[in-house]
Amino acid sequence: MFGLLISVLIIVVVVLLLAIREVKQYERGVVLTLGKFTSLRNPGWSLIFPPFQRMIKVDLRVKAVDVPDQKVITKDNVSASINAVIYYKVSDASKAVLEVENFFFAVSQLAQTTMRNIVGGAELDEILSQREKLSERIQLIIDAETDKWGISVENVELKDFFLPDDMERTIAKQAEAERERRAVIIKAEGEVAAAENMAKAAGILASADGALHLRTLQSLNDLSSDQSNTVVFATPIEVLRAFEGLKNWFDADTMKKTMSDKA
Repeated sequence: MFGLLISVLIIVVVVLLLAIREVKQYERGVVLTLGKFTSLRNPGWSLIFPPFQRMIKVDLRVKAVDVPDQKVITKDNVSASINAVIYYKVSDASKAVLEVENFFFAVSQLAQTTMRNIVGGAELDEILSQREKLSERIQLIIDAETDKWGISVENVELKDFFLPDDMERTIAKQAEAERERRAVIIKAEGEVAAAENMAKAAGILASADGALHLRTLQSLNDLSSDQSNTVVFATPIEVLRAFEGLKNWFDADTMKKTMSDKA
């Protein structure tokens, strides 16, 4: 009798050990009893009695899906290749098991088709300059489709966008022409600003008596620091007029003295 009790006790312990299942902190356990969904097990130890019950563990951590290169043709008929990465996590473990066979594969395939449709409906300039907007559109579409699977899409990032070699050379020429255009515009704007400032300075010098002569003397003083230069000095018109006035005064004085001697 005592031996029978020991045997029964050993069998019970073995069954309990076989029935214990551990659910980690980042997991949830979906329990099927006789093929039907019965409960969702939280982290910790749980008792599962096979063959009547089965528990499927679902990882709730954020997963990254690397979407391989996809051949696309943009709206303006440019052939290209693009890839992306999608970050998602399981928000409802029961739906992820019951509503889709393999949610990892399903999300990857949905991401590929959605990315081809969105990128194929955009022009090349939009893809190159508004990549974040395209990523947001792809994320919204995938998130709406995967919501019934218990999947929440956290982020979508378009990584690399490959163009044919001839198209890259064309874009490089266009960028170079654009830089040259900007350089010409900036240079022209600088010349206009310099001309306006010179006109203002000329107006100030012309309005003040002797200002032009002082500016000339200042320029000569700056040039005199380097003795190796040969300076050709252009005499201001004011100086010539001063000499002309002195000559007229001298001629008038001489004529006056001559008239007084004759008298």
